[in-house]
Parts: sequence; structure tokens; C-alpha cells
Amino acid sequence: MSSDLDVAAPGIGLPEGEVAEEQVGVWRRTYDNLRTGNLGILPIVIGLAVIVVFFSFKATNFFTADNFNNIIVQMAGLTMLAFGVVFVLLLGEIDLSIGYLSGIAALAVAEFQLPGSGHAYPGLVAIAIAVGLCAFIGGVQGSVVAKVGVPSFVVTLAGLLIWQGVILQVLEIKGVIVIQDKRINDLANYYFAANRGWIIAVVVTGLYAFGTLGGVIGKRRAGVAIRRPLLLVAKVMGIAVACFGTVAVSNHASVPNGLPLAGVLVVIFLVGLTFLAKRTPFGRHVYAVGGNAEAARRAGINVARIRITVFMISGAMSGVGGVILAARLNSVDLNVGGGTLLLDAISAAVIGGTSLFGGRGEVRSALIGALVIATVSNGLNTAGYKTGTIYVVTGIILLLAVTLDTIARRLQARSGR
Repeated sequence: MSSDLDVAAPGIGLPEGEVAEEQVGVWRRTYDNLRTGNLGILPIVIGLAVIVVFFSFKATNFFTADNFNNIIVQMAGLTMLAFGVVFVLLLGEIDLSIGYLSGIAALAVAEFQLPGSGHAYPGLVAIAIAVGLCAFIGGVQGSVVAKVGVPSFVVTLAGLLIWQGVILQVLEIKGVIVIQDKRINDLANYYFAANRGWIIAVVVTGLYAFGTLGGVIGKRRAGVAIRRPLLLVAKVMGIAVACFGTVAVSNHASVPNGLPLAGVLVVIFLVGLTFLAKRTPFGRHVYAVGGNAEAARRAGINVARIRITVFMISGAMSGVGGVILAARLNSVDLNVGGGTLLLDAISAAVIGGTSLFGGRGEVRSALIGALVIATVSNGLNTAGYKTGTIYVVTGIILLLAVTLDTIARRLQARSGR
């Protein structure tokens, strides 16, 4: 009777000839993936490593624990917006309103926490109202797209103008609104003590390992062989190194010291939204609609409902990102939601590997892309480059990412994938 290991791990305990054949199969699969353009996140990970190495030599203060924490907090709000953008892009749609929609959330949370305003709420309640408001707005915009049939570009461009106008109308009268509630400000300014950071690393690593093991057991019970088990082990080890390495570096920062709460929030939303996209019927329906909306409709999927829900998710994540960005500044002014926030959020999703053509991408794409944008921006600032240079470099990276995606799609079409 064969053991679980013999069945679940091809190549382990097999004759030398079969082991060699298995190794050849791995190289053949790698070659096929390269030939057909199925590169995954490898190019962007390599690019990120090159960026980090370059700035480590170019800017003396870049490769420090203090700057590491600074990058985490800088990218947190942007990453939240990009998480929502991924779902919209998976449908082959676009949401141009997310920048100023995040500004609406920032304005709402600042107004609803303001002491003496007559409607001062506790910080958590103000946050819930702000995020809920943005989710509602996203649902309204999605309804116009799904029910009326107006292109999402037009609907969300109108939303961009409307919400920008609302922000200007309110803040030109009120001026700068200072956020005084500690719970709100802690979203971007709280750092865990060293021992708590280690506990978080243990919990995250343990949950990932437990989830991976659960997947293996589920496949074994279904009689499905576990291919490339060493890759699963490598992934668990990689997550462990990332978690404990992040905590170790954060704990060595001087002021402030410890793991940023903003980074933990990013991980929580990453896990939750990844589960939603990959392990639920709703997530599978999103990919189906993005791949072929008409085929999805004929298969019984309520395409309109999927579109509306996706725009609600985009609105809600814009709200979460807006609150974190406001908390980082402890205030809201006329510039809230503006600048390059919209373009950076869309760029983050695309640079990370989400296709502009719909049907392909993952939530983690947004995290990787946001990390690239934040690292480039931070590195160029630290090295003393001008703002114009940052725009040029970010634009070049975006163009390369979209070009790579287009080439990959052509290669996959030629190979019949």
C-alpha cells in the first residue's frame, strides 16, 4: 500500500529514471510557460528587486528600517484603492471616480468625527459611515453601467467631476478639517510593539500554512495528485520569510518603532478579497463575466448584479483607502483625492499583472504594483530627483507592463490557451 507521500509528491521515492523524467517535465513546463507568455508575477518581482538594489546604491537613506516603515504607510491607502480597481478591471471595465471618491470618504470621516459639529460620532462609526457612503455611490454608478448601459468610462468620468466638485464646494467654505479622533488617526500612525509584531508574523504564517495544508488534504481526499509539492513548501517558506523579515526590519526602526498597523490592514484586506475572488461563487462569476459576458449570461449568471456588486466593492475600497490617506495627514484639505492618486491606483493594478482586457488578474497584483510605485516614488525622492522624473519613470513602467500583457495575450492566443 502506497503512503500519502508517494501519491502526493511525484518524484519522491521513485526510480532514478522516473525522477529524471519528472525533472525534465518541470523544465518543459517552464519553457512552455515562457513560450506562451504565461509569466505570472515573475517579471514584476524581478523588476522590483532590481529597483530596490538600484536605490540601495543610489540613495544612502533608502535601505533603512525607518524608510521601510515609511514605504509601508505610504503605499497602504493606494493599495486599498488598487484592490478595488482589480475587480473592476477583471470585468473589462474602468472606474475613474475612485480618486475623488476616496476624497469623499476622507471628507465624510473628518466631518462626522468633528467635535462640536452637532453630529460628532465615535471614530469607528465615522469610518463605517464613510466607507458605506462610498459603497453606495459605487453601487449607483454601477447600476447606471449595468442597467442603463452607459459605458463605465463615461459614468465614472462624470463621477470624478461630480465628487471633485462636492469636495471643493464643502472645503472652500469649511477650510481644512483636522481629524482629532485617535482611532481614525491610528489607522496610519499606530505601530505595534515588538512582541506583538512577532505574534502577528506567527499568526499570518500559521494561517497560510494551515490553508495550504487544507488544500492538499482536500485534493488527496478527492483523489487528485499533488503536483510540484516542493513549490507549495517553497511558498509557505517564502511567506514565513516575508512576514518575519518585515517584522524584524520594522522593529529596528528608530522613530516610530514597530510594525505599522496600516501594513497589517493591507494584509487583512488582501486575504479577505483574495478569498472572495478565488474561493467563492461570486469570484468565479466575476472571472466568467470578464472573460465572456454573453457566455456568462447564457450560463445563468446575473451579469448586471455582478457588475453592480463589483462597482460597490470598488467604491468601498476607495472609502477605506481615503480614510487611511486622511489619517496619515491627520486632516482633510482641498487637495484630498486629487493629484496622481487615480492614475497610481490603476497603474498599480496593471503593473502588478491585472489585464486591461478583463478576465485575468489577481488581488495580489494590486499589492505588488503598489509596492513598485511606492518604492520608485520613495527612492527617487530620497535620491533627490525632481517630481517630473517620478512621473516619467512611473509612466515608463506602466507602458512596459501593459506592453508585456499585450504580448502575453498574443502568445497565448497563438498557442490556443
